Amino acid sequence: MYINGEWIQTNNVLEVSNPATSELVDEVFLVDKTQTEYAIKAAKKAISGWSATTAEKRAVYLNLVAEKLEERKSYFANIITKEMGKSIHNALYEVQAAANFFRWYAEEGRRVYGNTIPTSDNQKRISTIKQPVGVIGAITPWNFPLYMIARKFAPALAAGCTLILKPAPEAPLSSVELFKVFEEVGIPQGVVNLVLGEATEVASALMESHDVKKITFTGSTEVGKILMRQSADTVKKISMELGGHAPFIIFPDADVDLAVEGLVKSKFASTGQQCVSPNRIYVEESIYEIFAERLKDRVSLLKVGNGLDEANDIGAMISEDGLHKTHEHVKDAINKGANLVYGGSRLEDGEHANGYFYSPTVLTDTEEGMKILTEETFGPVIPLIRFSSEDEVIQKANETNYGLASYFYTKDLGRMHRVSEKLEFGIVGVNDPAPFVVQAPFGGVKESGIGKEGGFQGIEEYLETKYVSVLINGSTS
Repeated sequence: MYINGEWIQTNNVLEVSNPATSELVDEVFLVDKTQTEYAIKAAKKAISGWSATTAEKRAVYLNLVAEKLEERKSYFANIITKEMGKSIHNALYEVQAAANFFRWYAEEGRRVYGNTIPTSDNQKRISTIKQPVGVIGAITPWNFPLYMIARKFAPALAAGCTLILKPAPEAPLSSVELFKVFEEVGIPQGVVNLVLGEATEVASALMESHDVKKITFTGSTEVGKILMRQSADTVKKISMELGGHAPFIIFPDADVDLAVEGLVKSKFASTGQQCVSPNRIYVEESIYEIFAERLKDRVSLLKVGNGLDEANDIGAMISEDGLHKTHEHVKDAINKGANLVYGGSRLEDGEHANGYFYSPTVLTDTEEGMKILTEETFGPVIPLIRFSSEDEVIQKANETNYGLASYFYTKDLGRMHRVSEKLEFGIVGVNDPAPFVVQAPFGGVKESGIGKEGGFQGIEEYLETKYVSVLINGSTS
């Protein structure tokens, strides 16, 4: 762990294993609540110096981090694949996306503008300035162990904040390597801190501290709600990217082959373990059969295996628990009348013997009441649902407490606008299975989150607006 510019070793060690082989990858040292409190003190001490550093100087640091990530892209990608199982193709994309965030916010930090406001009193001059929120507690998940850090650290550092990171215990190794980069480029002592330990100890230290002014979290809605309640005691600012249950709609005028390819790309990235992964696939009944057949043919071509092998399209799942949940959803759907078209089982032979591999799966005739249509599966399963009209499918798509990502395919320009406006989701991909770029805001509505990451909106999450009123001819008597 990295606290106040120093690497910390303790007597408590966490072993990290490769989910594709069950082999030990590496070990990390764990800290306790006292050491987490020390990290908070270090971040608080560093805030005055870091926030006073010019935006141009902070940009130099962020650009250096981006350069190092790009230089070592293969190295970082290998670590990501080994610690959490995704294919090397997805991991390489993740490293580049992380570098892009540091580059983008190196520039956005230069564009933190205040305002001069016209006044109704000619004896006053009023304005606003933007200042950093302060010390940030960041909690990140295992499915994008490097990218999720970049999405939080890049804008926060550009804004002048200092941070304490708690990464996911399932995949902490890429965060350790990133902090080596932070040290290498010379980010000042105390500005960035890395802590991992028992969740109750580390999280409680962050949540109880009055010095931690904001919590930024990516993870499940259930945990997010707990953190929201805890943040109330010290009135912390929060931004949260929580769970999703994304609809993926194929209208009858869609390019079927394009939609099949987009669905496969979107669903099986990271083995289906993404909050933006399509979970409910609605296909208009007139093209339902042909779509299902072409989808089956395409999915049957996918290769599953160790993510380090470039010949494989899909890697291992993160854990036994995640695999079991996926299989339970498939069995529940079949027992309630769904038709298994392809897959539907754990892969256990040969190269799959020691890992958590699940066959890419296609189900047809799925209906309401099945777990797979109400819960986030977080696995490589595609359930197809019939629909007959635009109004019907929009209603069904919106019938969820989640509101993160949504997708639909059509050639009708009017429908593109009409459906985009009616879908109750923070992100809409129209004929686009991956509508995620650093220039655009990422975030959900309803129980899928609060706040945005990416775009100019991302840095605003780490800034406070201060109002200044000057009485220019005030009396001293």
